Amino acid sequence: MLRTRFRRLAAATAVAVVGLGALTACGDGGGDEATSGPVKLRFLSLAWQKESLQVNKDLVAKWNAEHPDIQVEYVQGDWNSVHDQLLTSFEGGDAPDIVHYEASAIGEFSKQGYLADLSGLVSEDLKGQIDQGVWDTATVDGKVAGVPFLLESQVVIANKKLLDAAGVAVPPADGGWTWDEFQANAQKLTKPGQYGVAWALKSPTNRVLNLALNYDGKFFYTDGGRTEVKVGDAEKEIPKRIHDMIYTAKSASPEALGMSGADTLPGFFGGKYAMLPGSVSLRQQMVEQAPAGFEWVTLPPVKGLSAKQAANPQTLSVSEDSKHKKQAAQFLEYFLNPTNMAALAKGDWLVPTGKQANEELVKVTAGKQGWDVAADSAADLTVAPFQQADGYPEWKTKYATPALQQYFANKITLDQLGTQLVDGGKQVLR
Repeated sequence: MLRTRFRRLAAATAVAVVGLGALTACGDGGGDEATSGPVKLRFLSLAWQKESLQVNKDLVAKWNAEHPDIQVEYVQGDWNSVHDQLLTSFEGGDAPDIVHYEASAIGEFSKQGYLADLSGLVSEDLKGQIDQGVWDTATVDGKVAGVPFLLESQVVIANKKLLDAAGVAVPPADGGWTWDEFQANAQKLTKPGQYGVAWALKSPTNRVLNLALNYDGKFFYTDGGRTEVKVGDAEKEIPKRIHDMIYTAKSASPEALGMSGADTLPGFFGGKYAMLPGSVSLRQQMVEQAPAGFEWVTLPPVKGLSAKQAANPQTLSVSEDSKHKKQAAQFLEYFLNPTNMAALAKGDWLVPTGKQANEELVKVTAGKQGWDVAADSAADLTVAPFQQADGYPEWKTKYATPALQQYFANKITLDQLGTQLVDGGKQVLR
C-alpha cells in the first residue's frame, strides 16, 4: 500500500493477532450451516490503531445486536502476515467470509478464484457513492473483487508560523499550489539553518510513480497484451523537480533523502524543515507528537497538469467459498454506510471513498486537523498503470528503488535513471 508502513510495524507487537490458521475454531461461515439458528459470518479485520479497532468492534457489536439472524464474528488479523495467512486459508478451504485487505493485493486472489464478484451483490446506492476511478482499483478482469472504502492521498504538512513569517499564504482546501508555486514557496521558506522542504525518500518508488500522474507519467505501458516500461518527459518530470529542489535551488534537505516520514518529525518540530510532503495519515503524528503550541497546517496535493495520484484503497471482499454471500454483502452495506464509513476513516486518519461519508467527516470534525483537505483530495485519486503490472513488485525492489536512490543522491543523471528503469523493465517483464 502507498501508506507509510512504519505505523503498522510499530503497532505489530501491540496487536493481539489471531492467526488465520486458527480460524477453524471460529464458527463455520465458510462451511455447511446448521438447519436452524443464525447465519454465522467471520470478518477478518486488519484494523490496528486504538481508535480504529474500537470503531470496528463497536460496529460489529451493533450489527449483531440489530441482526440476531446474522451474527458476525470479529477476527483480528495483522498487516504484516495477512497475505501468506490468507493464501493458506484460501487453499485450505477455510477462509473468512469477509476479508479486509487492499486493492493492490486482492487482484492475485481474485484471479485465482478465491474472491466473489460483488458486482451484483452491492447496491446501486453504494456503487454511486464511490467514484468509478476508485472502483477500478478493485476491479479485476471485469469483476469487482472488493469494496474500496479507505483512501490515502499525498498532501503537504507545513509549519504555520514559518509560512506566516515568510509571507506564504495557506491555499484553500480545494485549491492546492501548482508545482511551480510549491517550488517557489519552498525557496521563500529556505534560509540558513532552515530548508523549505524535507523529502523523505528512503523508499522513493511508490512516491515518485504516485506523483508522476500529476504529469500523466505512467511508466508502465501495455499494448497488445505486452507490458513494458517507458520513461519519457512525463515520467521524468517529478524526479527532475525533486532533484532540482535538492541540488539547484537547495530548498530541500539532502539529509532527508535517506529518511522515512517519521524520521523527519524531530527536524520539522524543531524548525529545520518548513514543509513535509507525505501521506495524509501523517496528520496523526502531528496531533500525537507535536510540541505544545506548535502550529501546523495541512496543504492540498500539489498540482501539475492535474492533481491526480494513485489510489490503493483498503477493501472489503467476500470469499468465493462463503455459503452466505448475500448476508455478507448485507453486512458490508451496513458497515460501509456513510456514517460508519466516516467513523472508520476518522479512526484510521485516512479518506473515506464515499462522497456522503466525506461530507459527514468534514462536518463532525469541523474541518479541523486537515480533514477538509483530506476529503477534497479523494476526488483526484485513481488507478495507476503500475498498480496493475504483474512485474511491478520485482521491478520496484531490484531496479527502480536503487536507481532512484542513486539519482536523488546525485550519482547518476536523469537520462541514466531512465535507462536503468527501462532496462529493469525488460528484465522483469520479458
